[in-house]
Amino acid sequence: MNEDRIKGQWKQLHGKLKARWGKLTEDDLKIADGNAEYLVGKLQERYGIAKDEAQKQIREFDRGL
Repeated sequence: MNEDRIKGQWKQLHGKLKARWGKLTEDDLKIADGNAEYLVGKLQERYGIAKDEAQKQIREFDRGL
C-alpha cells in the first residue's frame, strides 16, 4: 500500500472510506488522518476481523483507487 498516496489524498478518500466501511466513525477517520496502521486497528475493532484480513481489505481498497 502506498501510504504517502493515502496521506496526500486523505480528504478525497474520506468519503470513499466511509462508504466502504460504514462502521468507521468520523472521529476514527479524523484521527487516522492517513495513518494506515491506525486504520487497520480500527477495522479490526469495528468489524471484529484479524489484522491480516484488515490489511488485505485496505490493500484491495488501495488497488481500486
